[in-house]
Amino acid sequence: MKRPIIGIGIDSADPVLMERWMAKGHLKNLRKLKEQGVFCLIENTVNQAGRPVTTCSTERLWSMTWTSCRPDKTGFWDTTKFFPEDYHTSRECTEIGVDFKEYPPFYAVGENYKVSVFDLPASGLSDKVNGLQILAWGGHYPFTPSHSRPAEALEQINQKYGKNEVLGNDHGHWSDPKYARWLYQALLRSIKTRRDIALDLMRRDTLDLFLMVFPETHSGGHDLLHLSHPDHPVYNRYKDKVIPDADPLLDIYEAVDKAVGEILADVPADTYVFCFSIHGMGVNVTDLLSMAVVPELMYRYSFPGQVALAAGNPSVPPPPVRTGIGRKSWAGEVWVLNDEPNPLLRLVKPWLPKRFMPKSANGLVSPWELGARKVRANWMPAMWYSDLWPRMKAFGLPGFADGHIRINLKGRDRDGVVDPADYDAVCQEITDLLNGLTNARTGEPCVDRVVRTRRNPTEDQDRDRLPGPDLIAIWNKNPKQPADVADSPQLGRIGPFPHARPGGHRSTGFLMASGPGIEAGKMGPTVEGVDIGPTLLTLMGAPVPAHLDGQPIADIIAALQRNEAA
Repeated sequence: MKRPIIGIGIDSADPVLMERWMAKGHLKNLRKLKEQGVFCLIENTVNQAGRPVTTCSTERLWSMTWTSCRPDKTGFWDTTKFFPEDYHTSRECTEIGVDFKEYPPFYAVGENYKVSVFDLPASGLSDKVNGLQILAWGGHYPFTPSHSRPAEALEQINQKYGKNEVLGNDHGHWSDPKYARWLYQALLRSIKTRRDIALDLMRRDTLDLFLMVFPETHSGGHDLLHLSHPDHPVYNRYKDKVIPDADPLLDIYEAVDKAVGEILADVPADTYVFCFSIHGMGVNVTDLLSMAVVPELMYRYSFPGQVALAAGNPSVPPPPVRTGIGRKSWAGEVWVLNDEPNPLLRLVKPWLPKRFMPKSANGLVSPWELGARKVRANWMPAMWYSDLWPRMKAFGLPGFADGHIRINLKGRDRDGVVDPADYDAVCQEITDLLNGLTNARTGEPCVDRVVRTRRNPTEDQDRDRLPGPDLIAIWNKNPKQPADVADSPQLGRIGPFPHARPGGHRSTGFLMASGPGIEAGKMGPTVEGVDIGPTLLTLMGAPVPAHLDGQPIADIIAALQRNEAA
């Protein structure tokens, strides 16, 4: 006997934060769901040089969840791809994302199953789904085009409910109270409309599977999390400037909790209910290291004795944490940190209007000049070094949760500098540099470990299924204080930088599952996002393709045996 299934994703919802709020009486619907079924933590891994490595990169994880395949199979590692033939990068999802014809979503199960999906991040349309598919009505950088199947479905939703005001607009700076207040209210409106659309889609047909995601917790986590964390470096300055006497992020979680309760009230009693977040969100301790420190470290490594950005003196205590920005953009605030030998210019440069700022400095290209060239991610400091990449031994590629380092290899990269015979030695030199980085405010190591992505320098060149970086810096996720300034014994101080996003990704997510035969109040095993698809397929009675990397979750699948025995 087939029973309906509903899967609700809550993007970047953090289990630690949720547990804290549940203990205070909040999130009543999610707490009830947790008590009624199995609760599992999620820790995702990818294969790097044949070894599993924990990961928390959002778009990669969502694609892994929908395809149930890891990136060494699909080739999709990150939202930025490096092309060694000309040193350009691409962030176009249709060019570098998963090929969903080669690796279809797990829910593409053909005519025998009625399936509807709504706003799944980093997924794709499939002609093997018997039902409505609507993608990127909203979302935080959904990494899929705004489209649907049938093609007119998205436009009909937009006409009936309106376009999502957050989509493509949640990129202001958290330190601007006007932007933060708008985002807070817009996310609350988005949650209510998303609930209405979900109920509409569910009522249109008798479904075997309905899948949807709330992305509002992702947007709110990045830009409003500091208002929920008294230990955040910028909490005291901004707590009362956005929504006095309120916790905006808690309000967003509560709105999602209410919407989940209203959606579940509309499903049959024998429905299997899955609620999950594939990773969490905490105080941001990674972005500055990945986006700014790594590129500058590689510059100093490649050009000994030279400094391009954020020079500092490691022999003195760092200045106070910068809790705000004076310009209209974080990128502009970082750009003025370019090393300037002229003391007069160094004094006035922070106050110069953008039109008077140089297009380049120390070989770096300004974010405005890159924007004029139509370069994506022009705001990320790593891209400012891109004109120099052909001359560097190694360089930092754009990254958020982890640091990404590419070795400029002869025979692989167009203007390669490093001989393949020296590849291992260079990797070790850079690994030692990274391991030597310390948080200049606390003395703690910045790096947890450094991971190689290749067994040998030319591995997989024919298939192009390995990531662009040769080395991945996995940062220390539990420092006493986020590292806005780092010290290298060999290459000096880098920073301090103004904080970018208050909230950053964490590797731990969660899965709650309830329904007929599922044991209530049970703590299940730690699972991965790739396990969700095979589990749902097994509950549906649908075939589980042999190429999937995930496995059905035993504690949930046991419900089938109990139902059959009954």
